[in-house]
Amino acid sequence: MLIVEELHMLLLRPDGRIESAVSVNRLYGEVAAVIVDLALHGRVTVSAEKYPVVDIVSTAPTGNPILDTTLERLVPLRGKRLQSLVTRPKLDPLEVVVESLVVQGVLVRGERGFFGWGSARTPESDPAPEHVLRSRLAAVLAGTTAPSQADLALLSILQNLNAAHAILREECGGVSSRDLKRRIEDLTAGSAAGDAVAKAVNDAITAALVATMTPVIVAATIT
Repeated sequence: MLIVEELHMLLLRPDGRIESAVSVNRLYGEVAAVIVDLALHGRVTVSAEKYPVVDIVSTAPTGNPILDTTLERLVPLRGKRLQSLVTRPKLDPLEVVVESLVVQGVLVRGERGFFGWGSARTPESDPAPEHVLRSRLAAVLAGTTAPSQADLALLSILQNLNAAHAILREECGGVSSRDLKRRIEDLTAGSAAGDAVAKAVNDAITAALVATMTPVIVAATIT
């Protein structure tokens, strides 16, 4: 399963609604996650500069509709800063991610909101994949399992969406939001589980999401 698919499972409540902690910022996280997936599949690179740039190194199809759809959408945007890309609705992988999870039997297509308004809900049909994922992340946070590339990416994205504690409240072992943040920072900075590509992408995602989220946080504080 792709990182972006695992992220979507974490962000989705069992009733098919997006968790309130990320209801506004889901786009940023899921675009970031699918770019990580593309990098790890050798289709894009993410530069290591202060304002990382995404470039395409191969347009060869991967055979995965989520990756191939996103790659096609990225072609005219090659060379753009990651900070810019994560905010672009055009790159939102939501529809293809949901379709993939429906095909896998993880989600089902449900009803729309009251009077048929809003987007259709996609409630969980098979809770097993998310339970396995959450158990895996709990073990990583507890230090009993070495983190994979996917684990590092998921934890980094959740933390930089300011949603890690809300989403992983049970998996973090009851620690405070501050302590969880410190634990994730230690993992993503010091783990040897990820290769150079994964580390570069995680660092870039952190820089991009921090830059993107800062105006949102400031505005919320002022109001």
